[in-house]
Parts: sequence; C-alpha cells; structure tokens
Amino acid sequence: MTQPFDLHDVLPEIIAASKQATKVIDLSAGQAYGSDQRSGKIESANSMTILTIEELAARLPPHQAIAGLDLGTKTIGLSVSDLGRRFATPREVIRRVKFGVDAQALLAIAEKEKVGAFVIGLPANMDGTEGPRCQATRAFVRNMGERTDIPFVLWDERLSTVAAERVLIEMDVSRRKRAERIDSAAASFILQGALDRLASLGRADSSAD
Repeated sequence: MTQPFDLHDVLPEIIAASKQATKVIDLSAGQAYGSDQRSGKIESANSMTILTIEELAARLPPHQAIAGLDLGTKTIGLSVSDLGRRFATPREVIRRVKFGVDAQALLAIAEKEKVGAFVIGLPANMDGTEGPRCQATRAFVRNMGERTDIPFVLWDERLSTVAAERVLIEMDVSRRKRAERIDSAAASFILQGALDRLASLGRADSSAD
C-alpha cells in the first residue's frame, strides 16, 4: 500500500544526501535567477516581471499561494503551496498540448488556488551553464508574460528530479506510478526550496528588527 506523499517530512534527508553526493547544489537554499548578473538589471517580459527570490519576498502580499513548475516537453509538473507559504503539495501533472492551452490551464489553477507567483525550475547544467532546456524555459516564461502579470522566479532545479525519484523509491512507489508522479514531485522540491528560502529571509528580517 502506498504511503501518503508528505514531501516536507523527507526533504531535509534528501537535501543532505544530495549535498554529500555532489557538494555542489544546496537544494534547501537553491539559486534564483532573474537579475542580469553583470548589470543587476531585472528581466521583464511585457507586464510580467521575473524576480529574484529576495525581490519576491519583498513584494508578494500575504495570503497568496505560490505554484512550483517543472517544465517538460510532454508534461508540466505542478506543486502549490498553502496560503501561509510553508509547505509544497504536489498536484496532478498538466499534459502539454500547445502553449495556449497549457497557459490557460496554468492560469485557471492560479486563479482557483490564489497563486501570487510562480517558481519554475531552470535546468542548468551541473557546471552552471545553460543549454537548450534553459532556453526553452526562458521562452516559456516570456510567452507567459504576454498572458499574465503574475511574477516568475527562475529556480535552480539541478538534482530535483533525482531527489524526487529517490523519495518515491523509498516510499515503495512502483516504477509505473513513479513515472506518473515524478514531474510533480520534482516541482514540489523546486517549490519547497523556494519556500524555505522565503522563510529564511523572513527570519533574517525579523532578527534585523
């Protein structure tokens, strides 16, 4: 019998294992992309802005959820936070059809779930360089900017799929069901990393006061 899928309970263990294995990626802090590192300029796609996680922390009103996205060629893994922005909960994957249909599905979910921001995984290479998948992700975000003013945070997703699959294996989820759940599980790792970073920034602000 499959155990309940409580990602938050196992996230610290998987983060520690990933750190030990690679000594490169810190999934609990992650990296957010959005500012031009050379000029400090914020990327903008029409009315929609790409923010760093620090900028999102300063701008996002309370009582709004955040959605995490793991963009694939055939599916979009989806996770949504609670309104207190503490926990990421995986949702059913979105089967991709074409961009207009995909965008409409995402925005319908955003309206229903009171989503105030999207955190989307940026699949950089292990050395930090960007390849075609990163370009496709950035193009997707730019196209979304033509349809919504909900901000996006680009989040380092290296090893998120590996960590998500390990959790599912430890939960004794069958190979077939892992294939069905892996994208949304990865989206939850992406989102939980961002939520933990937001919580850390909130604690730092409280200490400064």
